[in-house]
Amino acid sequence: MADPLDALRPLMAAHSPPLHAIIVPSEDNHQSEYVSERDKRRQFVSGFTGSAGLALITMNEALLWTDGRYFLQATQQLSDRWKLMRIGEDPTVETWITDNLPSEAIVGIDPWCVSVDTAKRYEKAFSGKKQQLFQLSSNLVDEVWKGRPAAEASPVIVHPLEFAGCSVQDKLKDLREKLLDENAYGIIFSSLDEVAWLYNIRGNDVAYCPVVHSYAIVTIDSAFFYVDKRKISSEVQTYFSENGIEIRDYSTVDSDVSLLASGQLNAGNKTNDDTGKQLKSNKIWIDPSSCCLALFAKLSADQLFPQQSPLALAKALKNPADLDGLKKAHVRDGAAVVQYLVWLDSKMQELYGASGYFNEPQGEQEQKSPDEKLTEVSVSDKLEGFRAKQEHFKGLSFPTISSVGSNAAIIHYGPEPNTCAELDPDKIYLFDSGAQYLDGTTDITRTVHFGKPSQHEKSCYTAVLKGHIALDSAVFPNGTTGFALDVLARTPLWKNGLDYRHGTGHGIGSFLFVHEGPHQISYRPDARNVPLQSSMTVTDEPGYYEDGNFGIRLENVLVVKDADTEFNFAGKGYLGFEHITWAPYQKKLMDLTLLSPEEIEWVNSYHSDCRKILAPYMNEKEMEWLNKATEPISTSV
Repeated sequence: MADPLDALRPLMAAHSPPLHAIIVPSEDNHQSEYVSERDKRRQFVSGFTGSAGLALITMNEALLWTDGRYFLQATQQLSDRWKLMRIGEDPTVETWITDNLPSEAIVGIDPWCVSVDTAKRYEKAFSGKKQQLFQLSSNLVDEVWKGRPAAEASPVIVHPLEFAGCSVQDKLKDLREKLLDENAYGIIFSSLDEVAWLYNIRGNDVAYCPVVHSYAIVTIDSAFFYVDKRKISSEVQTYFSENGIEIRDYSTVDSDVSLLASGQLNAGNKTNDDTGKQLKSNKIWIDPSSCCLALFAKLSADQLFPQQSPLALAKALKNPADLDGLKKAHVRDGAAVVQYLVWLDSKMQELYGASGYFNEPQGEQEQKSPDEKLTEVSVSDKLEGFRAKQEHFKGLSFPTISSVGSNAAIIHYGPEPNTCAELDPDKIYLFDSGAQYLDGTTDITRTVHFGKPSQHEKSCYTAVLKGHIALDSAVFPNGTTGFALDVLARTPLWKNGLDYRHGTGHGIGSFLFVHEGPHQISYRPDARNVPLQSSMTVTDEPGYYEDGNFGIRLENVLVVKDADTEFNFAGKGYLGFEHITWAPYQKKLMDLTLLSPEEIEWVNSYHSDCRKILAPYMNEKEMEWLNKATEPISTSV
């Protein structure tokens, strides 16, 4: 296939005005992290398949920015026509443009695929040299992408109230109260998970993410849903009508935002209350981090209310049905992971002569060359099979990271059937995986070894485990952010001069996105923005990655809860965590001399709970394996 760079540059030169560069982000019209196949423009032009990145194409150069999770992967996937720019180490894209492109250079961008926040940042940087961020009328990548996948018409599905836990009517009522509090007439929602959460709907438009390509506009007395109408059944039409929501075609959001701005957006079915009479305002609420430049441009500066979406926090604070469903989903998911480990342990011994999950080989082991081979892809398919047997299973929550040896050092490694590695009993195996269930979304990572781990591997694994336990055990005052807690997971690694290039924790959805904000546990400055609150979910996933050798990560999902402390300084109230992920840690990879008695007791307590909670899902062989995997460690070591 011809290189897209060779097709794009003539279009850039022939454009009116001529373009010095174009920016190709990873995001779609909704600023999504995961996008549909037809929206993977940055992947198409660069060949880099990671979920996060940004391409800049000039007439002579091509650069790709990505974060630490993908440095190694990008070096392997980019051709020699591309230069890798490491976020956090190299200049930002806007700094590079101001330093390397001439004054008054014109940089093209699809205004549907860049957020207001990002565009403002670019424009501020460009102003010094009078460079211009130019809004293209059509996406140039689409023009050269022959065979671009067509838009699919997957049906919109109503998410049952028993799982949602809160009706659409109640969510709209709460939202309208927030609009009144801010003296705003209306609000535009672009984020796919926010639209899905608000209207209690789900779909299949994006792999691994049960969402629908759609927008929502809600005013004091009306509500609109913008979607491809081919996706709407008569039952779903009735559901929206009963909830006072008008369905409009996806493409009309553009013109309807203009009508909203001029006060002319009228619904066929307004709410019956008189809320609108209390308000004399034309203020429109947008979230600058998710609203695209194309819609923002329809609004006048004096009517803008640019603030984080009120649904971001509302969605993150799980209701009782959310929490009940998440806990149940994680139990079933943990059972599938244990069943997988039992199967994998048996296969590694049978096919490769491995000593197995529990034992270290004595002396030199003679490896077999089996007729049946286990690969990173074949075993991850088996894991999906165990999950698929569980109640309410709807698919995976992200592509499984199934990685052996040096591949495990690639933080977000994605194995491919034709190029993936074969399992090796002498190398670490890391699997980071999760599933979508009707009652919750899961995300778990375990690292195992079926042969003889080196002392260095044990020391590194134990440092990761110590950080994992430290965060899980934290107690902290209300108002604490994830920025303050991130250091707890890193300290045991730092003591050995080790670290990892990713955040320590992200929120997780309720049958929604596996990565959910607005809170996080991270060293990044924006982790200071949102304090943790009771009923939030967050992952606990420190790691260590040694390029060319191995990678280690351990991950559980935690729920933030009120902590019962002896004192209550300044009356703040204190918080802690409850883990809801269940699968054992491999004792063979632990250096017990590096664990404190308290840490050993934590492992023993966790393993005891694992055994009790997962027992109902195990057959006799699986239960025998689980009993052995969770045998108490002697605290006299």
